[in-house]
Amino acid sequence: MSRSPNDLAHRLGRQAEAVCRNYLSNGRRQGNYWLVGDVRNTPGRSMYVRLRDTPKGPAGKWTDAATGEHGDLLDVIRESCGLTDFADISVEACNFLSLPRSERQPTASKQTRAMAPSGSAEAARRLVSISRPILRTLVETYLCGRGITASHETGCLRFHPHCYYRPEDSGPTEIWPAMIAAVTDLNGDVTGAHRTWLDPSGFSDAHLGRAPIETPRRALGDLLGHGVRFGFCGDVMAAGEGIETMLSQRIILPTMPALAALSAAHLSAIQFPGTLRRLYITRDNDPAGEGAVATLLERTKAAGIEAMVLTPQLGDFNEDLRLLGANALWAILRVQIAPQDVSRFMALAA
Repeated sequence: MSRSPNDLAHRLGRQAEAVCRNYLSNGRRQGNYWLVGDVRNTPGRSMYVRLRDTPKGPAGKWTDAATGEHGDLLDVIRESCGLTDFADISVEACNFLSLPRSERQPTASKQTRAMAPSGSAEAARRLVSISRPILRTLVETYLCGRGITASHETGCLRFHPHCYYRPEDSGPTEIWPAMIAAVTDLNGDVTGAHRTWLDPSGFSDAHLGRAPIETPRRALGDLLGHGVRFGFCGDVMAAGEGIETMLSQRIILPTMPALAALSAAHLSAIQFPGTLRRLYITRDNDPAGEGAVATLLERTKAAGIEAMVLTPQLGDFNEDLRLLGANALWAILRVQIAPQDVSRFMALAA
């Protein structure tokens, strides 16, 4: 698949408005143009980006009336992201375009190029598709800061360097790096996405690595019954609320499939795989967690599924991991796991 500058610029031009909304977020659309201060995303109106092909030129071409600078959307990516090498610019552009993905050519129609409704499952799928793997990104820094150093079977987690955040008080839209988690159904199809906005300066105890904003975690899409899945479920799986909670548990139970339902309400409503015979319910030590456990115990009993509750010593298993240590978490879980599952799923030592 071609990744030449002309090819990438052409592909970006076909999604010019989406590119501008992502990399030139301080601007706004006016007619067939995106207006912003300059190519480095300064607020203003002196730079205009063509959003559609016209007799004057193709979509994606821009001119800064104040300086006379001009270029294409690859230049926008270069300047707004602070990149210098074309290889890095190409990677960023391909990540945005979701290229390559199974070696398919993007032949989107006008309908599929249209903006997905805010909060919809389609918007969630697009967000997941334009995010990148977490290897050597801020997500790894964040997880390590939370004590989570094992990253096996975490393909459902992605990184987006410029993820929109809209304050609940109707303040101006902000951009922060974010961990993106794909929410999937029993067939593995993406139905939603969960965003954890991250502190770009790295991990700090003050916010536990999350961005210093009012609501650093939000989900969108179709969540009910679904979840963020780690591993493929057979006859045994664990389910809990938080992503960090389930990843902490998987340090001790690395081969046990796990699901993060993202909230107590969604945990109580998870769908059971047809192969499931024993469910470990990973609870949080709060009233909402207690309610989710009670509901799941009723549902598993009705479905003929054995249920066992895993209870942390502190608020949740990530707190146990961070504050008590891996050895303590190993001991906490060891006495709560069925004997036949200890040798099957449990690490020999923390």
